[in-house]
Amino acid sequence: MGTKDQKLKLLHLVQILEQETDDRHGLTGPQLIERLAQRGVEVERKTLYRDIACLVDFGYDIQKYQRNPVEYGLASRRFQDPELLLLADAVQSSRFLTERKASSLVKSIGQLGSRYQAEDLRKRVHVEGRIRSQNESVFYSVDAIQRAMAAKRKVEFRYFKLNEAKKRVLQHNGDVYCETPVQLVYMGDFYYLVVWNDKHQGFANYRVDRMQDIQVSEQPATKNQHIAQFNVAKYQERTFGMFNGESVSVTLLVKASAMSAVVDRFGKDVDCAPAGEGLARVRVTVMETPTFYGWLVQFGDQVTIEAPDSAREGFVQFLGNVLSAYEE
Repeated sequence: MGTKDQKLKLLHLVQILEQETDDRHGLTGPQLIERLAQRGVEVERKTLYRDIACLVDFGYDIQKYQRNPVEYGLASRRFQDPELLLLADAVQSSRFLTERKASSLVKSIGQLGSRYQAEDLRKRVHVEGRIRSQNESVFYSVDAIQRAMAAKRKVEFRYFKLNEAKKRVLQHNGDVYCETPVQLVYMGDFYYLVVWNDKHQGFANYRVDRMQDIQVSEQPATKNQHIAQFNVAKYQERTFGMFNGESVSVTLLVKASAMSAVVDRFGKDVDCAPAGEGLARVRVTVMETPTFYGWLVQFGDQVTIEAPDSAREGFVQFLGNVLSAYEE
């Protein structure tokens, strides 16, 4: 057997072990020889064992299972069963992927394991009632955005919202937006693009599935200290539903029954101090938007705004508008 054939033989052997064996399933020596023969590779038993030893020396975790008859299998690989299931579940749970694209990605994830692992994923992963994207544009929009960021250029796109008839309505009279992409953020089952807006000299958010005709602009991306120091974790802490609003420091009075939820939202290092009678005084920076007020509503009297007065008044007005809608 020539040098080229010898290399191909080892590659075929690795592929067979990767696809058909794992820590629970193996193949006997004769079965491995048969699988190789089906691929047009002839090998003797002694040579096969030497090849397996060679692969083990290289680092492959090929185990000899003392069964009747003896079997060989790839006992460990880059991803184990729980990790593959976690990846597949994350894909299946993503609303921005269509059913076809999600199924395709899960199939690709399955190829990282043996055929038995792939079959387990197919049977076990299922998200009931998941509302999915109707097209695959988001998948390619994310790619275009990432290419723009890598090239340090702006992105051009049109942005739409849905009207009462669920029809797309282009914003700004259909004019093309040209913005500096700063960060892609995945929040609440949607991808958002945080951009720097030169006109308003601030950050803005756009839901990627509402962006269309995305292109990498010829204009270079804006560079400034705000963009260089952008911290996505802090930005997400004060942003509710990725709605933009005025950034304001708010003091909340929190009852013990709601403290876990507040820490979940703002992090374990949130500024917090005892306020007496089972209360804590929590200081956070948020964007004052209807979504922030909506978040507060779920707690009833367990979380209240202590300061500033403008935030208290804004919340009261928000509640008044909700009540008046029902009174009418």
